[in-house]
Amino acid sequence: MLPEAAVRAAIARGVTIACGESLTGGLVCSALISVPGASKAVAGGVVAYTAAAKVDVLGVPMDVIDAYGLVSEEVALAMARRAQELFGASVGVGTTGAAGPTRHGAKEAGTVCVASVGPAGEFASTTLHKGDRAAVREAAVVDALAVLGHALGETRPHHVTGLEQA
Repeated sequence: MLPEAAVRAAIARGVTIACGESLTGGLVCSALISVPGASKAVAGGVVAYTAAAKVDVLGVPMDVIDAYGLVSEEVALAMARRAQELFGASVGVGTTGAAGPTRHGAKEAGTVCVASVGPAGEFASTTLHKGDRAAVREAAVVDALAVLGHALGETRPHHVTGLEQA
C-alpha cells in the first residue's frame, strides 16, 4: 500500500494511525505525514531503537523480549499496541528488525518484523530482505505499509509464519 492510499483510507474510515518504530527510525511515520492532509489521519509516532527504549518508552514486556528476541513479530505487535495506546489511535503499526550489516542475535541481517493492530485485527509478518542497510530499511517501510493496509481493511490479511524472500 502506498502512503497516499493509507492516509486516504484512514481519513475515509475516520481512523487514526500511530507508529512504534525501531529499525525504520521514523521512516514509516515520515512516509505517512509526507501526504497532504495526513494530520487528519496520523496521530504520531515513537522511535524506540534500543532494547531499553522498547521497554521503558513503548512498554514492551521484558518477558516477550526474553522469549522471542528483539527481532520478532511478538515485539513488533507489542510496539504497535503501545503506540496505538499512547496516541489514542485507532490503528498502531510496529517495526523491528536487523537492518545489517551484521546479524542481530540469531536473526540474519535483513530480517524485518512488522505488525499492525486495530479494529480489523492484529497482523504481523517477518520478511528477509537482501541489500544494504538503507535498502533493508526502505523495504521495511513497504512491509509496514502492507500490514497497515490489512489494519485499514484495504487488503486481505496475510500472516507470514516463516521468513519470506523479498
